[in-house]
Amino acid sequence: MRVLVVNAASSSLKVDLVVDGETIESYDRLPALAALAPDVDAVGHRIVHGGLEFVAPVLVDSDVEQRLRDLVELAPLHQPKSLAGLDAARRLLPDTPHVACFDTAFHATLPPAAYTYPLPRDWRERWGVRRYGFHGLSHAWATGRALRLAPDARRVVTCHLGAGASLAAVLDGRSIDTTMGFTPLDGLVMATRSGSVDPGLITWLEEHDQLSPHEVATNLEHRSGLFGLAGTSDMREILLRQDDDARLALDVYLHRLAGSIGAMTVSLGGLDALVFTGGVGERAWQVRRQVAARLAHLDVYLDEENNAEAGTGSAPITDTDISADAHGVRVLVVRSREDLEIAAGVEQLLAGSVPG
Repeated sequence: MRVLVVNAASSSLKVDLVVDGETIESYDRLPALAALAPDVDAVGHRIVHGGLEFVAPVLVDSDVEQRLRDLVELAPLHQPKSLAGLDAARRLLPDTPHVACFDTAFHATLPPAAYTYPLPRDWRERWGVRRYGFHGLSHAWATGRALRLAPDARRVVTCHLGAGASLAAVLDGRSIDTTMGFTPLDGLVMATRSGSVDPGLITWLEEHDQLSPHEVATNLEHRSGLFGLAGTSDMREILLRQDDDARLALDVYLHRLAGSIGAMTVSLGGLDALVFTGGVGERAWQVRRQVAARLAHLDVYLDEENNAEAGTGSAPITDTDISADAHGVRVLVVRSREDLEIAAGVEQLLAGSVPG
């Protein structure tokens, strides 16, 4: 099957043509794609938020599109980009099936203890306030690859580390905990996002600095994280610099990351495999080394040579086992392939193996 995968992120657009499970062409825009119509069997779309309703790929029609628009208020900074890509592709390829695949769907298996916030019942029931989790397409792909490399691993923590960053605790292939919450702002330190902060700080800033909710949200989303600490959102630059701001940014990033991996391990009752994916996870061997050093008490050790070689250079990485000892926790580097995860979801839905 020939599946066109449209991934409209908050600051970028990626379009890939996937044929029988392999990406054969990539594009950076949609308008030139109308000529592909005769050669495309379906279009798969990454949609950030599926809410409580959409927990598997779904064929898009007018009714589904409207229901997706109703979810914009749950992800106002991200959902509009996804829907803009969907609209544009449906106009260009109106006679081709379009399938929505959701970043929240992988985390639909979270138990109540993990997804419930200790907030008033009317907030939870009226607004659907709960932990949803994101990056699910990447976590799902990383989990599948990890289980091929380490088939005996039942308790897996997947680390999606890129401009956005999150962890998932995966037990027997199912997500049971994650670091992102009601929005993709929660959890780890990210490129420009703060990650978790004291909610009391938000109300304090609004009161004492006379900031509007929009100004606070903009600063937390676009001027915080690594950028707020070091003046750059690029981990590569931070790893090269030797100044105090860069060292602090890296220390804060690693402290939050290692501590959160520990929390995910508690959710799982132990750890069999630790998986790194995403731009930082795949390429920053120094980050992997320092995280492992902080997790030695969990039996996480790296083969230093394999770790230093994994992800170096400009060529696409290959999935690699960088563990020091086969008897300890398996440590894996997996190339993020949301395009292939989306294409697989499209094929399964159209073949009738996924409930529509």
